[in-house]
Amino acid sequence: MTVSSSDLLPRRLAIVVFLAFALGYFCSTLVRAITATLSPTLTTEFNLSAQDLGLLAGGYFLGFSLTQLPLGRLLDKYGPQKVVLSFLFFAVLGCLAFSWADSFHGLLAARILCGMGVSACLMAPLTGYRRWFDANTQLRANSWMLMTGSLGMLAATLPVQWLMPIWGWRALFVMLAVMVVVAMVLLAWVVPRWKTVQREAGDTQAQVEDDGSYREIWRSAYFWRMTPIGFFSYGGMVAIQTLWAGPWMTQVAGWTAGEAAQGLFFINLAMLITFWVWGLITPALSRKGIPVERLIAWGLPLSFVVIGALAWMGPAVGSGAALGLALLCMSSTFVALAQPAVGMAFPSHLAGRALSAYNLVVFVGVFVVQWGIGLLVDAGRVMGLGKAEAYQWALVCFGFCSLLSWVFFLLKKPVQP
Repeated sequence: MTVSSSDLLPRRLAIVVFLAFALGYFCSTLVRAITATLSPTLTTEFNLSAQDLGLLAGGYFLGFSLTQLPLGRLLDKYGPQKVVLSFLFFAVLGCLAFSWADSFHGLLAARILCGMGVSACLMAPLTGYRRWFDANTQLRANSWMLMTGSLGMLAATLPVQWLMPIWGWRALFVMLAVMVVVAMVLLAWVVPRWKTVQREAGDTQAQVEDDGSYREIWRSAYFWRMTPIGFFSYGGMVAIQTLWAGPWMTQVAGWTAGEAAQGLFFINLAMLITFWVWGLITPALSRKGIPVERLIAWGLPLSFVVIGALAWMGPAVGSGAALGLALLCMSSTFVALAQPAVGMAFPSHLAGRALSAYNLVVFVGVFVVQWGIGLLVDAGRVMGLGKAEAYQWALVCFGFCSLLSWVFFLLKKPVQP
């Protein structure tokens, strides 16, 4: 089916398309988060340091980041369906390669390939939604896509922990490859095809004659206003949720691997509910004229309070570690509203590039924060800090960077395009 840029999808088709993309994104986040649950097993089997573990988890985001700029051009030119199917083929190869790896370098290479393969799983639907859904529906669809992502991360916790003794981690990655293939079949079946040239009311001839560059994105003051909070706060939220929440519970709070898996399940369930609520309320907030920027300005400081409390309490948080980490991730979701706002700040023919450029910012941030926390933990140990104290020191450094990014956001106030 071919849908012109001036047409909104009928409700039933919109729901089916959303569900197809949601399955692909579910697989993407399951692949992303599974290393947090497997970290004790991989650490033991491959003798990984904190730095190695951070680099391994961050390898996914490195691969993800490498594709974002070409991905934006491809999405605007060829549309979501063709692009996401082409990329997911490499995700299948990456999952299989991870299951066969017998060294740290093999794991890292496969992890980078996985990140490259699933890198279109959120940007492709958001590009499509920019042209197929109205503005309020885009905000809701974005939040509910992230909710689906939380469901994938939820599946990466206790279900993976239960299946590990039965199948082992290598078989789990083979099953992930199979799930990605199923998602590809569904996406090929239901997602509308894309026209090369898309026009909207008010588009100028210059906009239609698009040279495929990122010039308008890089020149946007609004984009740069959103960049630091995307890098540190959004990237840090994902880094903690997908990796460092697990080691914090085991290394700082003294939990067992099984208890940490239960804690991760709770954290991801809390995130799922949070994004579901955002999907319910953001259209109403938008209709009332409450801008995304105000929500970020008011809400994001809550995360700094939680970071300070966790860093101060350290091992004393004990059985409340999962609750504290859940509160940190939940209070950081205000900044997730920046992503659809950036997409809607540009004409639809630039949507793929705007969203991919911002996603690049976020995932480079995830990679830097994931690896950076590992480096800081190891550095703290070298300086003579205890294991828990080293994690506390690393969290304080991350919190300070996040705070500075929020201050920049407040001080730089261009008019949104």
